[in-house]
Amino acid sequence: MHAIEARGLVKIFDGFRAVDGIDLNVPAGSIYGVLGPNGAGKTTTLRMLLGIIDPDDGVRTLLGSDRPLSQSKLVGYLPEERGLYQSMRAVDTIAFMGALRGLPLKEGVARGRVLLEEAGLGEAADRQIRQLSKGMAQTVQLMGTIVHEPKLIVLDEPFSGLDAINQGKLERMIRAQAAKGVTVIFSTHVIAHAERLCERIAIIAKGRVSFDGLVSTARDRLRPQVHLETETMDGPWRSAIPSDCKAEGNWWHFTLPETGVEPLLKALVEGKAGVRSLSIERPGLHDAFVAIAGEDAAALMDQPTAGDLA
Repeated sequence: MHAIEARGLVKIFDGFRAVDGIDLNVPAGSIYGVLGPNGAGKTTTLRMLLGIIDPDDGVRTLLGSDRPLSQSKLVGYLPEERGLYQSMRAVDTIAFMGALRGLPLKEGVARGRVLLEEAGLGEAADRQIRQLSKGMAQTVQLMGTIVHEPKLIVLDEPFSGLDAINQGKLERMIRAQAAKGVTVIFSTHVIAHAERLCERIAIIAKGRVSFDGLVSTARDRLRPQVHLETETMDGPWRSAIPSDCKAEGNWWHFTLPETGVEPLLKALVEGKAGVRSLSIERPGLHDAFVAIAGEDAAALMDQPTAGDLA
């Protein structure tokens, strides 16, 4: 069962195809990451999925409906552009955002106080937004996104502008929502967040999906790397090491052969290589991203956004 499905989504702005035939499948109850550099089409895609804007072509369903806006009370959405009423109290801000999704204000206030206490921000409940740090204000906005207990949470670049401590808090909050069975989809240009949080991802570059599937499947496109240190420099065991191996003294660095590690270990032992150290490093998601989307897209991913610099 999928919380979100999209087929052939296209969006054109002034003749430019910002989104060019995107297909997506977001399983219910999953934490799903949409990865891509700025300008790849992530935000436009999310807005089409939510019904904020309509596609020029293609179809999408959200929580089983082909009219996404009809499901808005079941959705929590945190846009990339943050905006709060500076004179409003933190707890009232949370309640107000919940009211926009149909939650009674009184109940929203009660839930807001609980959420703030759980986040260690109970003392900030009655303070105005202007009196909060940027990280605290963004946390308040996130709480307003989940206060009505949605079935689907959509976060557009939620980590932008947060320091390491608040990024960690946000990651824990995302995991807590998923543990309740809530589907969470978020866009990001920081691969590390997706690698830590997501089981499934979509990689978007130039308005197209280059990959949609399990993080493990993306990483398995590249073979593990072997780092070996031996006592001897030569012997019959050398035949088990690929010819394109990089040698640094008694260190050998190479891609694990398709035959696997067992034949390699057998050759090393029987050939009396004298193994001092052996490690097998599985490629990370960043390496997989480069292999799938290319070096240029990966370089753009590393560039900070305005939110990161704020």
